[in-house]
Amino acid sequence: MLFRREVLEGIAGGRIDRVFRVWAEPRVRAGSTQRTWAGIIVIDSVTPVTPEEITEQDALRSGFNDRAALLTALSKSTKEGGYHRVMLHLGGPDPGSELADNADLSDRELADLKATLDAIDSRSRRAPWTREILRLIEEHPGLRAQDLAERLNRDKLPFKADVRRLKALGLTQSLETGYRLSPRGKALMTYLRSSTE
Repeated sequence: MLFRREVLEGIAGGRIDRVFRVWAEPRVRAGSTQRTWAGIIVIDSVTPVTPEEITEQDALRSGFNDRAALLTALSKSTKEGGYHRVMLHLGGPDPGSELADNADLSDRELADLKATLDAIDSRSRRAPWTREILRLIEEHPGLRAQDLAERLNRDKLPFKADVRRLKALGLTQSLETGYRLSPRGKALMTYLRSSTE
Protein backbone atom coordinates (compact mmCIF):
# COMPACT_ATOMS: atom_id res chain seq x y z
CA MET A 1 0.00 0.00 0.00
CA LEU A 2 1.49 3.31 -1.08
CA PHE A 3 1.35 6.44 1.06
CA ARG A 4 1.97 10.03 0.00
CA ARG A 5 4.64 11.87 1.96
CA GLU A 6 2.14 14.18 3.63
CA VAL A 7 0.07 11.19 4.76
CA LEU A 8 3.10 9.51 6.32
CA GLU A 9 4.00 12.77 8.04
CA GLY A 10 0.43 12.94 9.40
CA ILE A 11 0.58 9.35 10.66
CA ALA A 12 3.94 10.00 12.29
CA GLY A 13 2.54 13.14 13.91
CA GLY A 14 -0.64 11.43 15.11
CA ARG A 15 -2.96 13.59 12.98
CA ILE A 16 -3.89 10.75 10.62
CA ASP A 17 -5.11 7.38 11.86
CA ARG A 18 -7.01 6.12 8.81
CA VAL A 19 -6.84 6.07 5.04
CA PHE A 20 -9.38 5.14 2.39
CA ARG A 21 -8.82 2.94 -0.63
CA VAL A 22 -10.82 1.67 -3.60
CA TRP A 23 -10.31 -2.09 -3.80
CA ALA A 24 -12.13 -5.06 -5.27
CA GLU A 25 -10.52 -7.07 -2.46
CA PRO A 26 -8.57 -5.66 0.49
CA ARG A 27 -4.82 -5.50 -0.17
CA VAL A 28 -3.93 -5.52 3.54
CA ARG A 29 -5.36 -7.19 6.63
CA ALA A 30 -5.67 -6.32 10.29
CA GLY A 31 -2.46 -7.01 12.16
CA SER A 32 -0.19 -6.65 9.14
CA THR A 33 2.63 -4.13 9.06
CA GLN A 34 4.35 -2.09 6.42
CA ARG A 35 7.82 -0.57 6.47
CA THR A 36 8.03 3.06 5.38
CA TRP A 37 10.59 5.84 5.76
CA ALA A 38 8.44 7.23 8.60
CA GLY A 39 8.53 3.92 10.50
CA ILE A 40 6.49 0.75 10.78
CA ILE A 41 2.81 1.26 9.91
CA VAL A 42 0.48 -1.15 11.75
CA ILE A 43 -2.89 -1.98 10.18
CA ASP A 44 -5.58 -2.08 12.88
CA SER A 45 -8.64 -2.87 10.79
CA VAL A 46 -9.94 -2.93 7.22
CA THR A 47 -13.66 -2.27 6.75
CA PRO A 48 -15.72 -1.95 3.56
CA VAL A 49 -17.82 1.23 3.70
CA THR A 50 -20.43 2.96 1.58
CA PRO A 51 -20.09 6.67 0.78
CA GLU A 52 -22.91 7.33 3.26
CA GLU A 53 -20.90 5.70 6.06
CA ILE A 54 -17.92 8.00 5.56
CA THR A 55 -18.08 10.76 8.16
CA GLU A 56 -16.66 14.24 8.56
CA GLN A 57 -14.37 12.79 11.25
CA ASP A 58 -13.14 10.21 8.73
CA ALA A 59 -12.18 13.01 6.37
CA LEU A 60 -10.33 15.03 9.00
CA ARG A 61 -8.49 11.99 10.42
CA SER A 62 -7.40 10.90 6.92
CA GLY A 63 -5.86 14.25 6.03
CA PHE A 64 -8.68 15.91 4.10
CA ASN A 65 -10.27 19.29 4.84
CA ASP A 66 -13.80 17.87 4.79
CA ARG A 67 -15.96 14.90 3.79
CA ALA A 68 -16.71 16.34 0.34
CA ALA A 69 -13.00 16.56 -0.51
CA LEU A 70 -12.45 12.93 0.56
CA LEU A 71 -15.43 11.66 -1.45
CA THR A 72 -14.27 13.63 -4.50
CA ALA A 73 -10.79 12.08 -4.24
CA LEU A 74 -12.25 8.57 -3.93
CA SER A 75 -14.61 9.10 -6.87
CA LYS A 76 -11.65 9.96 -9.10
CA SER A 77 -10.00 6.58 -8.53
CA THR A 78 -9.61 4.54 -11.71
CA LYS A 79 -9.56 1.27 -9.75
CA GLU A 80 -12.46 -1.18 -9.71
CA GLY A 81 -14.13 -2.03 -6.41
CA GLY A 82 -15.67 -0.54 -3.32
CA TYR A 83 -14.48 1.85 -0.66
CA HIS A 84 -12.47 0.56 2.31
CA ARG A 85 -11.57 2.32 5.55
CA VAL A 86 -8.13 1.28 6.81
CA MET A 87 -7.46 2.15 10.45
CA LEU A 88 -3.75 2.32 11.25
CA HIS A 89 -1.07 3.73 13.52
CA LEU A 90 2.68 4.16 13.69
CA GLY A 91 4.12 1.15 15.48
CA GLY A 92 7.63 2.51 15.89
CA PRO A 93 10.79 3.20 13.96
CA ASP A 94 11.85 0.88 11.18
CA PRO A 95 14.87 -1.09 12.46
CA GLY A 96 16.24 -0.98 8.94
CA SER A 97 16.20 2.81 8.93
CA GLU A 98 18.24 2.87 12.14
CA LEU A 99 20.77 0.61 10.43
CA ALA A 100 20.74 2.80 7.32
CA ASP A 101 21.30 5.99 9.32
CA ASN A 102 24.43 4.62 11.01
CA ALA A 103 27.41 5.93 9.04
CA ASP A 104 29.88 5.51 11.91
CA LEU A 105 31.40 2.27 10.62
CA SER A 106 34.75 0.76 11.50
CA ASP A 107 37.15 -0.39 8.80
CA ARG A 108 36.24 -3.96 9.74
CA GLU A 109 32.50 -3.28 9.29
CA LEU A 110 33.16 -1.62 5.92
CA ALA A 111 35.34 -4.54 4.83
CA ASP A 112 32.58 -6.95 5.87
CA LEU A 113 30.02 -4.98 3.84
CA LYS A 114 32.33 -5.06 0.82
CA ALA A 115 32.71 -8.83 1.26
CA THR A 116 28.92 -9.18 1.39
CA LEU A 117 28.57 -7.30 -1.91
CA ASP A 118 31.32 -9.44 -3.42
CA ALA A 119 29.46 -12.59 -2.36
CA ILE A 120 26.16 -11.34 -3.84
CA ASP A 121 27.92 -10.49 -7.10
CA SER A 122 29.71 -13.84 -7.27
CA ARG A 123 26.39 -15.71 -6.94
CA SER A 124 24.70 -13.56 -9.59
CA ARG A 125 23.69 -15.31 -12.79
CA ARG A 126 24.56 -12.18 -14.70
CA ALA A 127 27.42 -9.71 -14.40
CA PRO A 128 28.21 -8.20 -10.97
CA TRP A 129 25.56 -5.57 -10.24
CA THR A 130 25.71 -4.30 -6.64
CA ARG A 131 28.16 -1.45 -7.14
CA GLU A 132 26.61 -0.50 -10.47
CA ILE A 133 23.21 0.04 -8.83
CA LEU A 134 24.70 1.85 -5.85
CA ARG A 135 26.59 4.23 -8.18
CA LEU A 136 23.46 4.81 -10.27
CA ILE A 137 21.38 5.70 -7.20
CA GLU A 138 24.20 7.88 -5.88
CA GLU A 139 24.29 9.82 -9.16
CA HIS A 140 20.52 10.06 -9.61
CA PRO A 141 18.75 10.33 -6.23
CA GLY A 142 14.97 10.56 -6.59
CA LEU A 143 14.89 9.21 -10.15
CA ARG A 144 12.01 6.81 -10.81
CA ALA A 145 12.79 3.09 -10.60
CA GLN A 146 11.59 2.70 -14.20
CA ASP A 147 14.07 5.32 -15.42
CA LEU A 148 16.93 3.84 -13.37
CA ALA A 149 16.19 0.36 -14.72
CA GLU A 150 16.14 1.66 -18.30
CA ARG A 151 19.61 3.18 -17.84
CA LEU A 152 20.84 -0.37 -17.18
CA ASN A 153 18.66 -1.94 -19.92
CA ARG A 154 16.80 -3.91 -17.27
CA ASP A 155 13.16 -4.61 -16.46
CA LYS A 156 11.77 -2.61 -13.58
CA LEU A 157 10.59 -5.41 -11.27
CA PRO A 158 13.88 -7.40 -11.14
CA PHE A 159 15.72 -4.10 -10.73
CA LYS A 160 13.53 -3.15 -7.76
CA ALA A 161 14.12 -6.59 -6.23
CA ASP A 162 17.87 -5.93 -6.39
CA VAL A 163 17.45 -2.51 -4.78
CA ARG A 164 15.48 -4.18 -1.97
CA ARG A 165 18.47 -6.48 -1.33
CA LEU A 166 20.69 -3.41 -0.98
CA LYS A 167 18.09 -1.74 1.25
CA ALA A 168 18.08 -4.82 3.52
CA LEU A 169 21.80 -4.19 4.04
CA GLY A 170 20.97 -0.60 5.04
CA LEU A 171 22.64 0.89 1.96
CA THR A 172 19.69 2.58 0.23
CA GLN A 173 16.54 4.38 1.30
CA SER A 174 13.25 4.65 -0.57
CA LEU A 175 11.90 8.09 -1.36
CA GLU A 176 8.38 9.01 -2.43
CA THR A 177 9.83 8.70 -5.93
CA GLY A 178 13.01 6.72 -6.45
CA TYR A 179 15.79 6.09 -3.98
CA ARG A 180 18.88 7.62 -2.40
CA LEU A 181 21.96 6.24 -0.72
CA SER A 182 21.62 6.03 3.04
CA PRO A 183 24.32 7.50 5.28
CA ARG A 184 25.59 3.92 5.65
CA GLY A 185 25.58 3.52 1.85
CA LYS A 186 27.49 6.79 1.38
CA ALA A 187 30.11 5.67 3.90
CA LEU A 188 30.51 2.39 2.02
CA MET A 189 30.86 4.10 -1.36
CA THR A 190 33.56 6.40 0.05
CA TYR A 191 35.35 3.33 1.41
CA LEU A 192 35.05 1.46 -1.90
CA ARG A 193 36.48 4.40 -3.83
CA SER A 194 39.38 4.82 -1.42
CA SER A 195 40.17 1.09 -1.49
CA THR A 196 40.55 1.11 -5.27
CA GLU A 197 42.82 4.16 -5.40
